[in-house]
Amino acid sequence: MDINSILSNHDTFKAHQLKDRFFKHSDVMDLLSKLSANFQISKLGDSYNGKSINLVKWGNGKIKVMLWSQMHGDEATGTMALFDLFNFLQSDNELVKELNTNCQLFIIPMVNPDGAEIFTRRNAQQIDINRDYLKQASKEAQILKNTRDEINPQFGFNLHDQTTLWSVSKSIKPATLSFLAPAYDEELNVNETRESAMLVIAKIFDEINAFLPGQIGLFDDEFEPRAFGDNFQKAGTSTILIEAGGFKDDLEKQQIRKYYFGSILSGLNAISSKSYQQKKLANYFTIPKNNKQIFHVLIHNVMLNDIEVSIGINYEECPTKCGLTTERIYSIEDIGDLSFCDAYKVFSIANLKIKGNIEIFKRAHFSLLQGDSTILSFQDGILF
Repeated sequence: MDINSILSNHDTFKAHQLKDRFFKHSDVMDLLSKLSANFQISKLGDSYNGKSINLVKWGNGKIKVMLWSQMHGDEATGTMALFDLFNFLQSDNELVKELNTNCQLFIIPMVNPDGAEIFTRRNAQQIDINRDYLKQASKEAQILKNTRDEINPQFGFNLHDQTTLWSVSKSIKPATLSFLAPAYDEELNVNETRESAMLVIAKIFDEINAFLPGQIGLFDDEFEPRAFGDNFQKAGTSTILIEAGGFKDDLEKQQIRKYYFGSILSGLNAISSKSYQQKKLANYFTIPKNNKQIFHVLIHNVMLNDIEVSIGINYEECPTKCGLTTERIYSIEDIGDLSFCDAYKVFSIANLKIKGNIEIFKRAHFSLLQGDSTILSFQDGILF
């Protein structure tokens, strides 16, 4: 697979209707209606608010692979990448033919349409679907579990977004992508099922790392008994978690979706060709881990209370009532020696002065000056 060529031509099969993270169930349904006859679409059930949850089946091979996105309504990158994948699978090339011959793909784009409607993590009943595997209180959790049980796929791709404040150890860069083969027990044991997921991830990392050097990490592998990925792994489906994090000046994740799509395609190719079997567990464990050494805004070399300090500022992204945008509320996260950290925006030029009041864990309400010029201004947490 020539991943360089594919990603360089990403724009030719990108689903352009999904131009930001705030698309809705109606957009998904419109795109599904336009898929070719090679895709079999069936309704699995309805969300709490009566929006359909759908399954797309493609391919004629023996290896069953299930992919699902947007269990959390505000985690939209995986869904964008899946529709890019649908377009790619309609192109005429050898990779598509091989995937069709070797694999059957079962894809659920948007597990949580009610959450997507108002751009919030939880469903309409305020349940975190990814913490509802055991109780099965929500209709969406029931649908996802029953679908896996019926298909019994060999591999699964669990598609999520993570906070933009995860960084990668050693590089201190944003974790643009993170991977994980979820644990199936508290001891974090590795059986054949989990090992296969680890080897696929090692293969993906080999191909995608060149595009994002120092910006790919391993997500925390603490066992979560209520989560779907952990339980699907336990049930015998080699489960690959992909998390979309942050990328500079890419708030709507339109650059990240390209590498996210590339990761999915790389994983599918590794499964189809069985090239993942050439990797070793050591390759997986050499992927650097996630940490949190990054801020949204970092200001160095300013005087505060008679000492020179750095100031780390982060925002919380709050959806508006319409569900079509968010408001970013900035707060002071840390003060002191932050020389070991990085940020999406760093201010470290000479002669910086603070006008206003800086209080730890309070909303940012100050201006940053260089001489008489204002270069940054916050009012009650809002950046102007």
